[in-house]
Amino acid sequence: MQVKDYDLIEEIAELLPIPRGYKILVACPQVEEKTQGGIIIAENTRNKESVASILGYVIELGEDAYFDSDKFPTAPYCKPGDWVMFRSYTGTRFKVKGHEFRLINDDSVEAIVEDPRSIERV
Repeated sequence: MQVKDYDLIEEIAELLPIPRGYKILVACPQVEEKTQGGIIIAENTRNKESVASILGYVIELGEDAYFDSDKFPTAPYCKPGDWVMFRSYTGTRFKVKGHEFRLINDDSVEAIVEDPRSIERV
């Protein structure tokens, strides 16, 4: 996400759903409109890339997320403010003011990512 995206999240915070139970609210990064070489990416291609996104910025955890000590004996997989990796097509997708978010299960998080700009889906 870019700095302007963080501002957007703060601006629309009251419009975002509050995750319940074991759900996690994540913001998905915006797909670029142009390649690094300046070629405009078709909207259809951007939409497909967005749907198959594998990264998200953790905004909020539901009250039961990572509560089960049998399932998560050592520690939660993530916390608000972390960039996480999950499988393509995971979770409930929705948009608020044109920005994509997802509600994913706590056990859907597969990794913490330090620099999301270094990750590409293949």
